Parts: sequence; C-alpha cells; structure tokens
Amino acid sequence: MSQLALSASAALSPLNRLARRQCKIFPIHWRRYVMNSLPNSQLKGFCTVTSAATGLNGGTAELSETEKAVQCYTWPDKKRPRICILGGGFGGLYTALRLESLAWPDDKKPQVILIDQSERFVFKPMLYELLSGEVDAWEVAPRFSDLLANTNIQFFQDRVKLLHPSYDSPKNGSERSTCAGTVRLESGLLVEYDWLVLALGAESKLDIVPGAADYALPFSTLEDACKVSGKLKALERKNFGKRSPIRVVVVGCGYSGVELAATISERLHDKGIVQAVNVEPTICPSAPPGNREAAYKVLAQRNVQLFLGYFVSAIRKATDLGTSNKLMGTKMPQDIVEENNPERLILELQPAERGRQGQNLEADLVLWTVGSKPQLPQLEPCDRPHELPLNGRGQAETDETLRVKGHPCIFALGDSSGLRDSSGKLLPATAQVAFQQADFAGWNLWAAINGRPLLPFRFQNLGEMMTLGRWDAAVTPSFTDGLTLEGPIGHTARKLAYLIRLPTDEHRIKVGLSWFTKTAIDSVASLQTALAKAISGV
Repeated sequence: MSQLALSASAALSPLNRLARRQCKIFPIHWRRYVMNSLPNSQLKGFCTVTSAATGLNGGTAELSETEKAVQCYTWPDKKRPRICILGGGFGGLYTALRLESLAWPDDKKPQVILIDQSERFVFKPMLYELLSGEVDAWEVAPRFSDLLANTNIQFFQDRVKLLHPSYDSPKNGSERSTCAGTVRLESGLLVEYDWLVLALGAESKLDIVPGAADYALPFSTLEDACKVSGKLKALERKNFGKRSPIRVVVVGCGYSGVELAATISERLHDKGIVQAVNVEPTICPSAPPGNREAAYKVLAQRNVQLFLGYFVSAIRKATDLGTSNKLMGTKMPQDIVEENNPERLILELQPAERGRQGQNLEADLVLWTVGSKPQLPQLEPCDRPHELPLNGRGQAETDETLRVKGHPCIFALGDSSGLRDSSGKLLPATAQVAFQQADFAGWNLWAAINGRPLLPFRFQNLGEMMTLGRWDAAVTPSFTDGLTLEGPIGHTARKLAYLIRLPTDEHRIKVGLSWFTKTAIDSVASLQTALAKAISGV
C-alpha cells in the first residue's frame, strides 16, 4: 500500500507542476480525491488525519497510531530553500509577497508555501464597511488564488495541526538530507521546511464569561461579519412595522467596539437601540485624544448608550417575560415591555468599582469585542525539549529580528509575536504592526539565506484611524501633533490609506475603480435628491 501511495503522489506531481506554470493553485485536498477514487479494499494503506483539539496553545499533543502515517509533500526543487508560512493574514501574506518582490540569486530563490484555513485574505480594518454596505466582500476579502495568480507562491487551504521543529529527515542519496522541521496539516500532509514563519493571528476569546460562547457573536473574521450582517437583516425583517426597537449590545469599547457601535447605530437609526459596555471608565483608552473625542461626539449624536465602568458577568436567555432593562435615565413604555421576546438575551453587568449597583440589559444581538488568544501550533509529543518560549499572553517570544528565541529558523510576527519596543512595552497586536513586521520578516529571511546581517525591527507609528459610519471617520496622523481629520475628510483619508495598503497592484486597481464608481453614483443620487427637494419647495 505504501507503493500505491507513492505512485499516486508521483502521478499527481506533473499536474501540480503544470498548475504552478499556469499560475494556478492546486488544492491541498488532492489526497482526499485519491482516497475517494480508490476501492475500499485499497484504502487500508492510507490514513485520514482528523483534528484532535486539546485546547492547548503552543503546547504538545498526543498522537494516535493512525495519526502517525502521513503523506509527505514533495517540493519541486530539492536544493533551493524551502519557506513555509503559517497564516495568511497581514503578517503571513505580506511576508510572502515581500519575499516574491526581492531579488534573489538563481540558486537561492526560495520556494514559498502559504498555508491558511480560509480561501480568502481578510482586510480586517474594513470589515465594518460590510455592515454599512459601503464595500463588497470581494473588495476586502479577495481569494488567495486571485492575489497569488502571478506569483510563484504556493497556497494550501488547510489547518495546521502539529509542529515538529529541529527535525532531521532520512538521507536519500544526493538529495537534501536535513530540514529545520516539519508541519503536520489536518488533511494528513507533512510539509518539511528550512524556514518557518508563524503568523496565524488570534481568535476571539469567548470562554471568559458564562454564556458568551453560546449567545454572543465575535467580529474578527469574514464569517463573523457575514453572521452579524445576516442577524441584523433577520431582525430588521422581523421588526418591520413594529414599535419594539432592535436592541444591540456591544461588549468592549476599544477601537473595534466603538467602530461597531457607530456603524450599527447609523444602520438601524431610530429602529434600534445600541448600547456599549466597557470595564474602563472611558472609551478607546489607548487612542489619541482627537480620535476619542470624535468617537464620543458621534456616539452621542446617534444616541448610543454607554455603560462605562461595568463588566459583563453572565449572558443568558430572557425566559422571564417580566424582565426589563435598567437603562441609564430612560424607561421603556409598558406596552413595549410586554412584547418582550423569550429569544432575547439578558446581560448581567457588575460595576468595576464598589459603590455602584449592578444592572441588567436586554439584547436581540450581543457583539463581543474583548479578549483574544494567539493561535500557535501544538508540538509533536517528542518535542518537549524544543517547545517555543511563550509570554503570559501565549505569544512566541522573539528577538529584535523577529526570530523566535532558541529557534533561529523560525520567525514570528503579528499576533503570534510577543515583541517589545525599546521601552519594554509589548507591541500592540494591530494590523499596522503586522504590516510593518512583514516587511522586516521578508528582508531578514533574505538576509539569513544569503548570509547577510539581519535588521532589528523598529515599529514606526504612522497614526491611528477609525471608521465612525458610512461617511464619517477619525484619522490622527503621527507626523503632526494635535491634528485629527474628522467627518467626510477623515473618511476619505482613511479609505485612501487602506487602498494603498491592499496586497497587490491588481487588486488595488480593481478596488479603486469600484470605489470611484460607487462614489460617483452616490454623488449623483445625492444631487438628484437635493434638486428634487429644491423643486418641491418652490
């Protein structure tokens, strides 16, 4: 059966090479196709590896006997360096594109594999525009196959299961005899690498409050944005023509929470009540004063109710029809309270400081924006001596060159990296940091492969931006003190800045033309409306 597996792999290798020559992506799931096409009597030589989630992050996992039989990926060139990038977010994708753009000696140009569980790259700072209808999904979440069509980068859509660093492969004649490690994927494929980039990002942490995992929706992925948009549409249809408002509670008032509250309150207008809860006594505590003041002003204009200095202790279903909100200085009419829906949720709030009363909030939709945990691969059971050094947040500790301490062939960036600045402060897990780290990671990989000195990463704060609605935003650039662009000007500046940061020239052109067309159509529609009002008033 092992010969059968090898023959199947050999038969598919020409197809894989042909796909690369034609700039196509050959899916990693070819092995499943081979398994499905064989008779049951011949499948005994194959092993399907399934996920065995243990809840660990960067730790070790136990393997069953069936998980030990895997299929090894065959790199096209046995001599050129092999770089495996885990994660296709800002850190991973932009590192791959940076490697592609650099000039390499022919014998040292690396082979690059990018692995991500999703088929799309997600430009997360613009997910809010999906809720407002300002952008289409393809603009902020293009497929990797489209972005990498004119590159030599291989993309595998798969989940990372186990990492085995410092692995020595068997010698095979004149072929490469060693590698720096292997990555085991959930599909069963084993990928050897010479250099590894950890950029798996982070996932929302919903298990810190009882009921949050069952009833709250996170907002960090394209799937999350689609779920929230679908839920809002369902609530809008259900409440059409009714007096009872749609009640939305946003937990957390950092950038993400405030942007969500501003976007949803604009969308619902007078048909909904948006409330935001934050344990801090202010919103966006780490934001520049100009951004924070602009956010306060917009939230007040849209009647967003702020519960500052409170934390959510539990979320449950509203099974008691007599349960009502304890709003700050407001009281719901009795006929609306009687329309209470058992599908509604109750959020139990507790004060962060003594001397204040706890409160209960009702909600049709709860959005969770607090708490996240880095995603790092688990290690093979035999790799306890090679465990990655982690900080208290579960991030890999790196030196200034973004290399993981004790693992010179592994780089970590973005949410996966626990790098500190010159003052000892941990760098924020933002898209801006990951974007800049990708540039350094790509260059340092080039330097390491070519025997050149590596550059220490230095974060340059270029300013901070936040959306506050369809035609509203706040932008505080770093090159001037005290300047904050607000309203339509800030909105335009933010979109232009993000347009420039889109991953490829081709995608930038497509999105730029799309945005220009939409803006022109909106301008004509606004002009027609203004003319109609002027004529009717004459």
